[in-house]
Amino acid sequence: MISPRLEMSDIGSNIKLMFDIKAPGQTSGGVAQPGREPPPPPVPLERLEAQICEVAGHLAAATCRFLVLLAEFDERRGWASWEMNSCAAWLSWKCQMSSGTAREHVRVARALRDLPVIRREFAAARLSYVKVRALTRIATPVTEEQLAVMAGPMTGNQLERFARAHRQCSRADDAAARVRRRLTWRFEEDGSLAGSFRLPPLPGAVLLKALRAAAEVDQPPPVATSSDLADALVMVAEAFLAGKVAGADDAEVYQVVIHAGTDVITTPAGVSAETPSPSPPATDLADPADPARCHVEDGAAISVTTAQMLTCTAALSWMLHDDGGKILNLGRRRRRPDKALRKAARERDRDRCRFPGCESRKVDLHHIQYWSNGGRTCLENLISLCRRHHTAIHDRGYLIAASPDGSFTFFQPGGTRLPLSPPLPAPDGTIADAHEAEITPETIIPPWFGERLDLDYAIYTCLANERVYQDRAAGREPRAGIPPCDCHPGEPADAIAYFREYYAKHPEERRRPAAPAQIPVPV
Repeated sequence: MISPRLEMSDIGSNIKLMFDIKAPGQTSGGVAQPGREPPPPPVPLERLEAQICEVAGHLAAATCRFLVLLAEFDERRGWASWEMNSCAAWLSWKCQMSSGTAREHVRVARALRDLPVIRREFAAARLSYVKVRALTRIATPVTEEQLAVMAGPMTGNQLERFARAHRQCSRADDAAARVRRRLTWRFEEDGSLAGSFRLPPLPGAVLLKALRAAAEVDQPPPVATSSDLADALVMVAEAFLAGKVAGADDAEVYQVVIHAGTDVITTPAGVSAETPSPSPPATDLADPADPARCHVEDGAAISVTTAQMLTCTAALSWMLHDDGGKILNLGRRRRRPDKALRKAARERDRDRCRFPGCESRKVDLHHIQYWSNGGRTCLENLISLCRRHHTAIHDRGYLIAASPDGSFTFFQPGGTRLPLSPPLPAPDGTIADAHEAEITPETIIPPWFGERLDLDYAIYTCLANERVYQDRAAGREPRAGIPPCDCHPGEPADAIAYFREYYAKHPEERRRPAAPAQIPVPV
């Protein structure tokens, strides 16, 4: 008698594959399955590659159409009707983009309005968005034609390198470049803050003097190490904030707030942060009710030892949450929120404006039910709003509805609800319907055959042509002593051979100072 466990209920799932080839209708087990349709044959790789390139062309043409529409929407200030601070803020809210991506799209859209040649090549999918983004950083109505021609055979990576080098060379003697300044920062995966900055010479000297003074190092590097200067930068920032706190009405605006649960404060010294807590762990470490939370307000986590060190010198205040993480009502009855209530509102609202689509950190506390109408100064009746949206609520009749769970719903004066993140509409038709370009699998592929970019020659050629344009615009003849050349920047060997032949025929030119080459440009 055979045990039921040994019976084979499905032959195809029990018999091993005995041959390397599959017959039509066979599964991965190698046996045909009655009543099961065979899987469709895979698409040939050549066809798959062609489909990818064709869709990439459609994406480029559709992106051009998108940016043209965005430029018109921005010019007509359509975003202002939604009470947005900028077109980028509207784009981030309405089209589900990050803030940085939205700002870059608006910049490119504005630049394309004055660059018809690049816009035409973009609309025909002969230039990708990556190339157009790089070109709009350096192109002008005078130089866009030659830049579009040079960009065609380049890869996206080569054009990015070319654009960076072009900006450095063309702005080397620019007066604006000597006062240009920037500072960028980002959070690394471990929570560390990283970034870079650029300062003109005099402000840069002031910064270094302050850092060296804070580090108590008078000699220039290498005596002052990078760690010393990093610590000194923190000391300078602490001194500045301390001065602001001393004379501010609301000192907490200039304070760094750390949120630490009760388990963090009471953990004995020397106990690892990975040691299990005797209390039941919360399912979400970011939950305000979690006794093990330990992080900077709206920022990265910090270690338990760092939080305990801060308790020696920092000002401590308590904030009580219920089991669901909701901040309990502090029960204040005066119109102006006090220090504890402002802190509770910042914790709940993440120190940002709660108006849909707004990420501003410069906020005021607004009474949802006006104080003059009997509204209380309690947490449930307060909401963080930036100055622009605070004014819009009062002047234009926007309504706010508070929910018991701490969320808020905004309504336009006519009663239309404003969603926090509006869904994108369902597509109507195919991507080919979004533009009028004729796209083939070869449209988006650049005529590049693996050549290395001769960056020096490409920059020389481009700047020399710009000088020719400037001379002709001023009514002057192009400067002598510069050999005309129409070599492609991706062909350095041909360029070298050309110059050798040229100087062999014109030996007198060798005595002249080196000058950039020129490509003949149309009159």
